[in-house]
Amino acid sequence: MRTFRSIAAITGLAAGMLATDSTQAADAVIDARIAADQPQVTQIVAAISPARIDATIHKLVSFHTRHTMSDTKSESTGIGAARRWIKAELERCGAGKLDVQFDGYVQPAGGRLSRDTEIVNVVATLQGTQAPQRIYVVSGHYDSRVSDVMDASSAAPGANDDASGTAAVMELACVMAQHRFDATLVFMAVAAEEQGLFGATHWAQQAQEKNLEIAGMFSNDIIGSSRAEDGRIDNSHVRLFAEGIPAVKEMTDPLRTLLATGGESDSISRQLARHVKSMGERYVPGFTVNIIQRRDRYLRGGDHIPFLERGYAALRFTEPNEDFRHQHQDLRTENGVQIGDLPEFTDPEYIAQVTRVNAAALATLALAPAAPANVRVKVAQLENDTQLVWDANSEPDLAGYRIVWRDTTSPVWQSSQWAGNVTEYRVKGVSKDNVFFGVQAVDSDGNVSVASYPLPLR
Repeated sequence: MRTFRSIAAITGLAAGMLATDSTQAADAVIDARIAADQPQVTQIVAAISPARIDATIHKLVSFHTRHTMSDTKSESTGIGAARRWIKAELERCGAGKLDVQFDGYVQPAGGRLSRDTEIVNVVATLQGTQAPQRIYVVSGHYDSRVSDVMDASSAAPGANDDASGTAAVMELACVMAQHRFDATLVFMAVAAEEQGLFGATHWAQQAQEKNLEIAGMFSNDIIGSSRAEDGRIDNSHVRLFAEGIPAVKEMTDPLRTLLATGGESDSISRQLARHVKSMGERYVPGFTVNIIQRRDRYLRGGDHIPFLERGYAALRFTEPNEDFRHQHQDLRTENGVQIGDLPEFTDPEYIAQVTRVNAAALATLALAPAAPANVRVKVAQLENDTQLVWDANSEPDLAGYRIVWRDTTSPVWQSSQWAGNVTEYRVKGVSKDNVFFGVQAVDSDGNVSVASYPLPLR
């Protein structure tokens, strides 16, 4: 009997050791996949072409003006010709893959519109294959202006503001249309940004009314120049504006709890920004994504704002040092200095780098699972461990979940631990009092979701 029990004990111990070894081996495989670059993402980033971006900018400039109230009938001049060309190009490069549509409506006169005006966005959709309801949006605005925002006839080349962003979005659409993703990607050239963010507001409002699942939105606006007003060159950085707690009249309970737990930098937009920085810098070596913890610049605004106002995670890409002589200006020469937003003041290689960051972020988001839902940290008792719980993801290729954390003074994740395919996990020896936690979903290929911040569970 004793002998039998000893053999059983030894057998059980061996089985336990084998199970532990097997689990550790499986965890090591997932860790390796997370750490490895995804071939599809690498191919997409490598396919971004500065020459095509430059050609697109010059073509957009050739329409003389793209003012929101400019000519819509001409085939060569005005905003109508510009939007028809954008649509035709997207249909050509995405034939059979992109669904390209005009999204138009009439904006009543008022403010920066002297008459009722048709506002038309150009929207190209690449349908997801596994989770088409989850949508990521990327935009640039194709309208332009000069010093007088109501001047609809003077030459308004708008090379940097914002042919650069429109060219980036068109390049992204054409390159990424050759690939397939789990989630849906929407590429938008929006109108009437300069007159009041009208095009983006219309689309975001429609998305809200239709209860669309917009998991993230990028606006690319003024990404065209690496040269500052004083002549300095900075071609290795881009600013990424990311809002924290929104300034709303009435704060929701989740927002109030986020603020009460110190999570000012753990809004959904800041979590999205961390993903962009991580993936952008990973796939575009030597290029830095500087997260600016603000909604936007002083005295300015962009097409991400209507999405933020409707509760979506949204970010703005902008060059590091703006030269205001080349924005919103009549074409002229003063004291031997050329004023105006002309293509010779853009840097196609720099724009391509920003586009590559967009590409890396969008591709990794659309290939990865959704961010875990209903993440909570248990606070029922005093302890130095941290117990996290969350709802299970539904993706068929889900491998499991990763716990990430960082010091309360750090803007980015610093540590991680693989949890496995579970919905509850205890992080031993790391106190919830001292760090910020997040939970990420990971698929079998190693694609990692945006992190979800845990709210307290008593």
